[in-house]
Amino acid sequence: MLEQVIADLEAEGLAVEALVSPLTAAGWRRPTPAEGWDIATTISHLAWTDEVAILAATDKAKWDEVVMDAINDPAGFVDTAAAEGAQVDPRLLLERWQASRPALAQVLRDFPEGGKVRWFGPPMAPASMATARLMETWAHGLDIAEALGVHVEPTDRIRHVASIGFRTRDYSFANVGLEAPAEQFRLELTSPSGDVWTFGPDDAPQAVTGSAYDFCALVTQRLHRADTDLVAVGPDADTWLDIAQCFAGPAGGGREPKRGIA
Repeated sequence: MLEQVIADLEAEGLAVEALVSPLTAAGWRRPTPAEGWDIATTISHLAWTDEVAILAATDKAKWDEVVMDAINDPAGFVDTAAAEGAQVDPRLLLERWQASRPALAQVLRDFPEGGKVRWFGPPMAPASMATARLMETWAHGLDIAEALGVHVEPTDRIRHVASIGFRTRDYSFANVGLEAPAEQFRLELTSPSGDVWTFGPDDAPQAVTGSAYDFCALVTQRLHRADTDLVAVGPDADTWLDIAQCFAGPAGGGREPKRGIA
């Protein structure tokens, strides 16, 4: 499983790299939908997160320094690191990200079997860390594509994002101060290739169905619920679609609806 996730992570990184590598210096400064972040800031963040994950897996002392930065400025340390890293020549920034991706992949391959990598939340198995990096790379790739006004055709690599979105259901409730539902949900998604992906028990009384792309964009808060085709059966499943968040951190505000709320 680890090798498959890493292969998909590498492919996702290359897809995003293809968007930014032709850009002029001015192009790197195009604002993305993430408030205060341009394309350079976005790539800086992706490189920084790779590098921090490497420290978490290999150097406890330096990882502890990162944790202290987070403790001292919990609301701003991620933005600060991204902004600082974005100040260099875009060519150097791209080279930094091109180096961080394979370096992290190798660290995850070499990590002791059965061990878990330290992180800001619960420690993660190497495959889970790779999955989280894919999710973030894909989501920020959507930001970059929107900034550039281009459409990126979704691939079945987003199955990893869908899996995280399903597994973080309880976290989404807790993150907004709600008790997680006691019963499991059923999730049925149509993949970009036309397959149907299912999660949860067949006989679950509450369910969510629809496009895998829409679900993944929703749980990464790149798409407002009103702009998806997702259908909820049951009150708790309905609430989930309003609060879904598969990434760590305070509850995000998400995106404004593009076509209005029915």
